[in-house]
Amino acid sequence: MGLGKSMRILLPSFSVKFYYHHYHHSTFTSLHFTWLYKHCNTFIPIIQTYIPLYLLSNIHYKMGHVSLSSDNWNVNGNGNGNGNACFQRKSCWYEEEIEENLRWCFALNSILHTGSTQFQDIQLLDTKPFGKALVIDGKLQSAETDEFIYHESLVHPPLLHHSNPKTVFIMGGGEGSTARELLRHKTVEKVVMCDIDEEVVEFCKSYLAVNSKAFCDPRLEVIINDARAELEKREDQYDVIVGDLADPIEGGPCYQLYTKNFYELTVKPKLAHGGIVVTQAGPAGVFSHTEVFSCIFNTLKQVFKYVVPYSAHIPSYADIWGWVMASDYPITLSPDELDLRMKQRVNGENRYLDGKTFVAASTLSKAVRKSLDDETHVYTEGSARFIYGHGHGSAQNRNHN
Repeated sequence: MGLGKSMRILLPSFSVKFYYHHYHHSTFTSLHFTWLYKHCNTFIPIIQTYIPLYLLSNIHYKMGHVSLSSDNWNVNGNGNGNGNACFQRKSCWYEEEIEENLRWCFALNSILHTGSTQFQDIQLLDTKPFGKALVIDGKLQSAETDEFIYHESLVHPPLLHHSNPKTVFIMGGGEGSTARELLRHKTVEKVVMCDIDEEVVEFCKSYLAVNSKAFCDPRLEVIINDARAELEKREDQYDVIVGDLADPIEGGPCYQLYTKNFYELTVKPKLAHGGIVVTQAGPAGVFSHTEVFSCIFNTLKQVFKYVVPYSAHIPSYADIWGWVMASDYPITLSPDELDLRMKQRVNGENRYLDGKTFVAASTLSKAVRKSLDDETHVYTEGSARFIYGHGHGSAQNRNHN
């Protein structure tokens, strides 16, 4: 459903959440309404009666909730053609359901885009605390003010630990930020970015100006395809393979690309001598790391001789995030060696990552280390774990049942 200056109710059923300021209290109170399309005219007077003040917080899109962007909100009833309401709102908010009893929200300036592709739901929000934010399938993927933490952590450790990385394959990475960081490396001669969703790639080209230079770099080849199919049909091997994939959520487009079978039969044969694979691995906090981080780590341990998990706090994610790096060759450099390679091989200066930062990132807490040591689950298509949420495909399946 598209949102703009006004909203016409198009779906048979959905819910809207309002926040209004009570005259006699300093806190905000929430009212939830769910209605059927045919009852819209009945619903309008309820809004007029009970919500006289500051308006709208959210329209719920599956697990991620996005508010309206305009200064006014209009609802046009159907039925007999009457039932019109227009309200002023003080502020609007984005809300993401992190787990069943935990939600994370922040204020918006506006909604820049919302829609659906064949594979995913996508929104681009202009947020007050984090700037432009890309949301896919109800999960915030990256935000303008802190995406550098995620992308520097994903890209630079494997490239710096490789002796001479020249060729890189990105699984996913449609927004272009991973390619941007890779192309800062002077040794890199070829980057293949393979994303399944052409609409997301084209959308990010148009809206995320920070990555426009990367998309124009002649060393970058953009392929629209399933990463597994693309790797399997190519004869090339790569020095580094980067998994910048969407989170493994039920019904999402790429949870199969976290499986033992995929790492063993598809990724490993495509790594050149000394090759390294790295993947984003989901939430890695004290309480959240058992969702997928620990089992992705354990799965890679079944395939590669050397596996290094590491993590960093991403403010816009409201959690610590994890990555796992793996190879059949040792992955050990001192902070000074990492810093020297950065100075010699990377154009520009990192904002987040240096040698000491990586050593700290790969020094996990006692609780997380114990979980990783004790983890026995291996990620397969038949025994997949998911982070909380539902993907576009899952929603479609439910709607057709």
